[in-house]
Amino acid sequence: MQVPNHPRITIDPERMFGKPCIRSFRFTVADVLDYLASGMTEQEILDDFPYLEAEDIRAALRFAAEREHRVAVL
Repeated sequence: MQVPNHPRITIDPERMFGKPCIRSFRFTVADVLDYLASGMTEQEILDDFPYLEAEDIRAALRFAAEREHRVAVL
């Protein structure tokens, strides 16, 4: 299922345990964030995973940022 307002992000309960993925690949938004947080550049990620596009990385960042804005303080 495509996530509204995020056409490159999909969520399927039967794929990757329902985690948000990049274009139905078995590559999660969290994977993108982990690689970037580890110090990899966008170009290094794209070189290592040729099926990804630069817009996929930006989409993952937008999705994560939007989720962060919705976090409620308990």
